[in-house]
Amino acid sequence: MRNKYSSIFWRYLILVLIALPGFSIFYLVFLPLTIHPVSWVLGLFYPVSILKNIVFVNSFPIEIIGACIAGSAYYLLLILNLTIPDIPVLKRIKMIFLSFAAFFVINFIRIITLSIMYVEESQAFELTHKLFWYLGSTLFVLAIWFLEVRLFRIRGVPIKDDLKYIYRRSSFRKTNRKN
Repeated sequence: MRNKYSSIFWRYLILVLIALPGFSIFYLVFLPLTIHPVSWVLGLFYPVSILKNIVFVNSFPIEIIGACIAGSAYYLLLILNLTIPDIPVLKRIKMIFLSFAAFFVINFIRIITLSIMYVEESQAFELTHKLFWYLGSTLFVLAIWFLEVRLFRIRGVPIKDDLKYIYRRSSFRKTNRKN
């Protein structure tokens, strides 16, 4: 029982500590991992240069901002992966790695697609950008989570199972139920 409480404590502490600085760890890691491959791929088709977080493609500036990196989507994936109880550490690390890698690839393709549409001055750019912005990341996160549930045979429910465990062992639980 003590080990289970310890697991809950550490998993949720990690989530709080990552959230406190405002997802900056995700931007710190994924911004350079995104900008350089994006500029390399776009450089196969167009003249490209980089200035900080701006990729110039055919002299069109494409600023890769925090929203492009989608730090909150990575955080949501982390929440889903850390709030499932009874997952061995190695399996949990594999789950987090898979979810982050899958989202990174999807996000990379999204940025490349939108960049090409922008440079080619596509009429559909604004609509596509807004659809990706408001709907895309959420759907991608859900799809990745469902894939993880299937691949790793996850049976638990994020957060709910931990709360249920704590409640069942708490003094708030009614011990004498009357029908």
